[in-house]
Amino acid sequence: MPTPADLIVTNARVLTMDEGAPRAEALAVKDGEITFVGTASDAAAWTGPDTRVIDAKGGSVLPGFIESHVHLFMGAAELVHLQLFGVHGLEALSEALTTYAAQRPDDKVLFGQSCDYTILGVGQPLTRHHLDRIVADRPVALVAPDHHTMWANTKALEMAGLLHGKACNPGNEVVVGADGLATGELRESEAMTPVVHLAGESRVRLGIQTGGEPDRRPTPEEWEADKAIMRRGLDYAASHGITSFHNMDGNLYQLEILAEIEKEGGLLCRAQIPFHFKPFMTLADLEKASRMAQDYRSEWVSSGMVKVFMDGVLDSGTAHMIEPYGDMPDWRGEPYFSDAEFAELATEIDRRGLQIAVHAIGDAAVRTVLDGYEAAAKANGRRDSRHRIEHIEVTTDADMPRYADLGVIASMQPPHPPGSMGLPLEPTVSKIGRDRWRLSYAWRTIKNTGAHVVFASDWPVSPIDPIAGIQAAVVRKRWADDLPDQAFSLHEAIAGYTVEGAYAEFMEHRKGRLKPGYLADIVVLSGDIEAVAPEALHEVRPVVTICGGRVTYRA
Repeated sequence: MPTPADLIVTNARVLTMDEGAPRAEALAVKDGEITFVGTASDAAAWTGPDTRVIDAKGGSVLPGFIESHVHLFMGAAELVHLQLFGVHGLEALSEALTTYAAQRPDDKVLFGQSCDYTILGVGQPLTRHHLDRIVADRPVALVAPDHHTMWANTKALEMAGLLHGKACNPGNEVVVGADGLATGELRESEAMTPVVHLAGESRVRLGIQTGGEPDRRPTPEEWEADKAIMRRGLDYAASHGITSFHNMDGNLYQLEILAEIEKEGGLLCRAQIPFHFKPFMTLADLEKASRMAQDYRSEWVSSGMVKVFMDGVLDSGTAHMIEPYGDMPDWRGEPYFSDAEFAELATEIDRRGLQIAVHAIGDAAVRTVLDGYEAAAKANGRRDSRHRIEHIEVTTDADMPRYADLGVIASMQPPHPPGSMGLPLEPTVSKIGRDRWRLSYAWRTIKNTGAHVVFASDWPVSPIDPIAGIQAAVVRKRWADDLPDQAFSLHEAIAGYTVEGAYAEFMEHRKGRLKPGYLADIVVLSGDIEAVAPEALHEVRPVVTICGGRVTYRA
């Protein structure tokens, strides 16, 4: 007789993602690992007096989702902000913002999230004057879905010292009008940070804005408040079936918070937190990245990665393109690092044995990163580095074979293409330009080269829900009939959130599949995900999430 299991999931349609045994009816868990996968009748032998049995009621059971690109601390803080997704027109914006302001009388800044670039209509940019007409006596800051642009009212600009502009590094801009005053549009983190400081929420954004630590040690009350924010994010992730996440901003402070939550027994997801290298840093600062990798390397909290931004985003014209933007014939955007600077940086990170993940959206930024990875391999010798490029929203024919050739992981986001999940086509498709549509958000084309493609949400840029992301990948529509079909099959999309996520963090031997000896990271769904129409996939919901053999969410 086998040793009784701690937990059994039975009466299930188990999709193991294990090629050797792809389907099963039940699985058993002991001491945080899967001990049995097979038939429901055989699973009964693992039942003891203390075994917890979960009846899946015929629903699908999958490996726990691995969210491979997320900003959890920041996203958790934003859950209480005004959510503007789907709000269009000045009247609707006014109603939403006025109501929110009345509900939040003590907020130092009234923050709105997911403010569309065309919230007032195509070709009608939002300005401080529009916001002043709604709320003039309190600082207001509305943030674009991509988090690369903010629109502030006059009060916020005055208090942040930005009304008369600000000198910024390339790629960052306080947009100034013909009158010499700021229009209210703030592009990239350097321009937005002064407004964030007004709100007193700077600690949750340090990982993405400076990559550094709080100026002073937080008070016990601040520390507990920040832990509560992180716990809110962990709860939210677990409720969506997520059992692991790769954070894409980072600092030591986030690792310390997660480690204490783990010590207290409250860690609901496994976390990887990078060191965030910023353009103002020097190569000597990478010593901290090595220390973080050395000190945090458990199966629950780990580092080992360096995150870098190479450019901005398409909609604000801050992505770096090889040829000019489709709607701006004299503008190609600016990189955050020159080719030589990035090659030197990548070579040093690679020499330290660390993984690299670089945000690169425009095709010129993508090429610079590929060149840098190639330079690192030449300097240090080829190894199984699994360096990553995040987003790859535009690429080229010449670079297409290089992902597989260099062993580079394409980290892509199914909710991001214009036209997906309610996103408008404009202004993005016009900015890309018709000639580049063919190689935009080209998941399928990249995958067909043999490269690894991993899927994620980039929450809070897009909804965190992996099932919504899977649906977006499966129902992806072409912008024109002559473009290649970039959609994934259901199983490919699920693999993007499981098998490929595990590969991206060198953990394919421990997670991403349901098989004996693997970590008991599991999600039980409300129905059979294979029997649902593609357009209705989002209706299938996680009902139980299990991480390390412990139930972390129950609907």
